[in-house]
Amino acid sequence: MSSLHRRRFLKASTLSFLPALLPALPALASPEQADRMPPAREINFLSDGDGGTPTTYINRLQAINAAALIMPDRYGAGGAVEALEKKFCALTGKEAALFMPTGTMANQLALKVLSFDRTKVFVQETSHVYRDEADAAQAVHGKRLIPLAQGETYFTAGELKKAIDYYNTGEVFRSGMGAVCIENPVRRTGGRYVPLEEIKKIAAFCKEAGLPLHLDGARIYFASAWSGTSIKEYSSYFDTVYISLYKYLGAAAGAVLCGPKEVMDKMGHLVKIYGGSMYRNWTNAAMALHTMEGLEERLAETKDRVTKLFGSLNATGLIKIDTYAGGTNIYPAQLAKSVDSTKLLAALRAEGIRIHPPGTEGRFSLTVNETLLYWDLATVTEVFTKALRSSS
Repeated sequence: MSSLHRRRFLKASTLSFLPALLPALPALASPEQADRMPPAREINFLSDGDGGTPTTYINRLQAINAAALIMPDRYGAGGAVEALEKKFCALTGKEAALFMPTGTMANQLALKVLSFDRTKVFVQETSHVYRDEADAAQAVHGKRLIPLAQGETYFTAGELKKAIDYYNTGEVFRSGMGAVCIENPVRRTGGRYVPLEEIKKIAAFCKEAGLPLHLDGARIYFASAWSGTSIKEYSSYFDTVYISLYKYLGAAAGAVLCGPKEVMDKMGHLVKIYGGSMYRNWTNAAMALHTMEGLEERLAETKDRVTKLFGSLNATGLIKIDTYAGGTNIYPAQLAKSVDSTKLLAALRAEGIRIHPPGTEGRFSLTVNETLLYWDLATVTEVFTKALRSSS
């Protein structure tokens, strides 16, 4: 083990991660023992979360279960799943919550129930609902998605009103305005978030017009951490909100949909008839419950650290890491022409840092997550800087 690896093992900066390491690594090992150990956990600039292996997943579950016995559910009733749903009600301020196997199902069933027999649903053209759910709204639920703000992160309240007026006056056989859906933040536009003031205007208009409003909040934790707006406040402007369990909450799969009891009471039957009722989900629920504890604080620390880290890396002149206006945890990066991207990738990987392979012109993106807290900031800066210099 290199001296840097040893330092990362012995100087882990966030104690909340230690239980996950216990099944695999003896704590407080001597330098001689550390030399025979694998590197400390990797820092990954690839995705929204840890992206661990099956082994690390099993080890974490073992540690969670050792700390407090995990209770199983039965078709989502009781146990860890029920505890998770209660946790999400507190997080979002909603009356009820329900575990679902996928975010697509959560989005689609929310829009189905909110819009009743009315077919038109207004969405961002860049949204997951419109671009990444295989036209499920049309093919399965008989909804007509109307995209607004092509290529942009969000539409304005004025644009929404204009579109509604257009369809109300331009069609002879009216099918009715069903619902409005907003994704926040938007992955397809570099993780940018929708300005809170615009959400307020849209919510006020929808309330006046009698239009239900759904939040695709798969990555809402990042919108909250980077904008400073709490998840509960974001959720307060929407009738329903979905949050992903696997993107950054550690679970292998799953989603939770939250909303008023009268809406959520209809969801259990729909999950069953659309094939989403699973016998046991305690593994996903237990993992998400564990990761949720303190996550908002950890992401706030992550945001603070990344500002310092990228500032130091930019000072080398070998890389330019920028920010998106209204951006969250995705940062565009450009390597200096003198840097060999293949060498950089290998040098970082050898020390336990993973990045996306830069393109032919040295452009790539760095997606920040709480793995940045696995090492102390000085070590991360040193390793990345050294890799840049050795590759130029």
